Amino acid sequence: MPRVKRGVMHSKRRRNILEKTKGFQWGRKKLIKIAKTAIVKAGAHSHRDRRVKKRTARALWNIKINAAARLNGTIYSKLISGLTKKNIAIDRKILADMAEHNPKAFAEIVKTATT
Repeated sequence: MPRVKRGVMHSKRRRNILEKTKGFQWGRKKLIKIAKTAIVKAGAHSHRDRRVKKRTARALWNIKINAAARLNGTIYSKLISGLTKKNIAIDRKILADMAEHNPKAFAEIVKTATT
Protein backbone atom coordinates (compact mmCIF):
# COMPACT_ATOMS: atom_id res chain seq x y z
CA MET A 1 0.00 0.00 0.00
CA PRO A 2 1.44 3.41 -0.97
CA ARG A 3 2.30 5.99 1.65
CA VAL A 4 -0.09 8.95 2.00
CA LYS A 5 1.33 12.26 3.10
CA ARG A 6 -1.15 14.63 4.71
CA GLY A 7 0.88 17.79 5.15
CA VAL A 8 -1.21 19.78 2.66
CA MET A 9 -4.53 18.97 4.33
CA HIS A 10 -3.09 19.71 7.77
CA SER A 11 -1.95 23.14 6.60
CA LYS A 12 -5.24 23.83 4.82
CA ARG A 13 -7.33 22.90 7.86
CA ARG A 14 -5.15 25.04 10.10
CA ARG A 15 -5.31 27.98 7.67
CA ASN A 16 -9.12 27.78 7.49
CA ILE A 17 -9.41 27.83 11.29
CA LEU A 18 -7.06 30.77 11.62
CA GLU A 19 -8.90 32.70 8.88
CA LYS A 20 -12.14 32.40 10.85
CA THR A 21 -10.46 33.75 13.99
CA LYS A 22 -8.88 36.75 12.28
CA GLY A 23 -9.36 39.80 14.46
CA PHE A 24 -9.65 37.86 17.72
CA GLN A 25 -7.35 38.74 20.59
CA TRP A 26 -4.43 36.92 22.22
CA GLY A 27 -4.10 33.17 21.63
CA ARG A 28 -7.60 32.90 20.23
CA LYS A 29 -6.29 34.07 16.87
CA LYS A 30 -3.10 32.02 16.58
CA LEU A 31 -3.27 28.86 18.72
CA ILE A 32 -5.25 26.11 17.01
CA LYS A 33 -6.71 24.44 20.11
CA ILE A 34 -7.96 27.74 21.53
CA ALA A 35 -9.01 29.04 18.11
CA LYS A 36 -11.30 26.03 17.56
CA THR A 37 -13.24 26.71 20.76
CA ALA A 38 -13.33 30.41 19.93
CA ILE A 39 -14.95 29.63 16.56
CA VAL A 40 -17.63 27.46 18.21
CA LYS A 41 -18.39 30.13 20.82
CA ALA A 42 -18.49 32.90 18.21
CA GLY A 43 -20.90 30.86 16.10
CA ALA A 44 -23.18 30.24 19.07
CA HIS A 45 -23.21 33.91 20.03
CA SER A 46 -23.87 35.08 16.48
CA HIS A 47 -26.75 32.59 16.09
CA ARG A 48 -28.33 33.77 19.35
CA ASP A 49 -27.81 37.46 18.63
CA ARG A 50 -29.43 37.27 15.20
CA ARG A 51 -32.63 36.43 17.07
CA VAL A 52 -32.06 39.00 19.84
CA LYS A 53 -31.58 41.72 17.21
CA LYS A 54 -35.16 41.21 16.01
CA ARG A 55 -36.51 41.47 19.58
CA THR A 56 -34.65 44.67 20.38
CA ALA A 57 -35.66 46.26 17.06
CA ARG A 58 -39.34 45.58 17.75
CA ALA A 59 -39.01 46.99 21.28
CA LEU A 60 -37.48 50.16 19.86
CA TRP A 61 -40.29 50.50 17.33
CA ASN A 62 -42.85 50.21 20.13
CA ILE A 63 -41.08 52.92 22.14
CA LYS A 64 -41.02 55.29 19.14
CA ILE A 65 -44.70 54.66 18.37
CA ASN A 66 -45.71 55.22 21.99
CA ALA A 67 -43.75 58.48 22.23
CA ALA A 68 -45.31 59.83 19.04
CA ALA A 69 -48.78 58.61 20.05
CA ARG A 70 -48.53 60.46 23.38
CA LEU A 71 -47.62 63.63 21.50
CA ASN A 72 -50.88 63.16 19.57
CA GLY A 73 -53.02 62.67 22.68
CA THR A 74 -53.32 58.88 22.89
CA ILE A 75 -51.28 55.92 24.10
CA TYR A 76 -49.67 52.98 22.32
CA SER A 77 -52.19 50.33 23.33
CA LYS A 78 -55.21 52.42 22.31
CA LEU A 79 -53.57 53.30 19.01
CA ILE A 80 -52.81 49.66 18.15
CA SER A 81 -56.29 48.48 19.16
CA GLY A 82 -57.83 51.29 17.10
CA LEU A 83 -55.77 50.28 14.08
CA THR A 84 -56.87 46.65 14.36
CA LYS A 85 -60.54 47.60 14.81
CA LYS A 86 -60.44 49.82 11.71
CA ASN A 87 -58.57 47.09 9.76
CA ILE A 88 -55.62 49.39 9.04
CA ALA A 89 -52.74 47.02 8.31
CA ILE A 90 -49.57 49.01 8.96
CA ASP A 91 -46.80 47.15 10.72
CA ARG A 92 -44.89 48.58 13.65
CA LYS A 93 -41.71 49.14 11.66
CA ILE A 94 -43.50 51.45 9.22
CA LEU A 95 -45.40 53.19 12.03
CA ALA A 96 -42.16 53.86 13.92
CA ASP A 97 -40.53 55.23 10.77
CA MET A 98 -43.50 57.49 10.11
CA ALA A 99 -43.52 58.66 13.72
CA GLU A 100 -39.87 59.63 13.47
CA HIS A 101 -39.62 61.06 9.95
CA ASN A 102 -43.17 62.06 8.97
CA PRO A 103 -45.11 63.24 12.05
CA LYS A 104 -47.93 64.83 10.04
CA ALA A 105 -48.84 61.55 8.33
CA PHE A 106 -48.54 59.76 11.66
CA ALA A 107 -50.94 62.27 13.22
CA GLU A 108 -53.45 61.52 10.44
CA ILE A 109 -53.19 57.80 11.14
CA VAL A 110 -53.69 58.42 14.87
CA LYS A 111 -56.74 60.56 14.12
CA THR A 112 -58.22 57.85 11.89
CA ALA A 113 -57.52 55.09 14.39
CA THR A 114 -58.92 56.88 17.44
CA THR A 115 -62.14 58.23 15.87
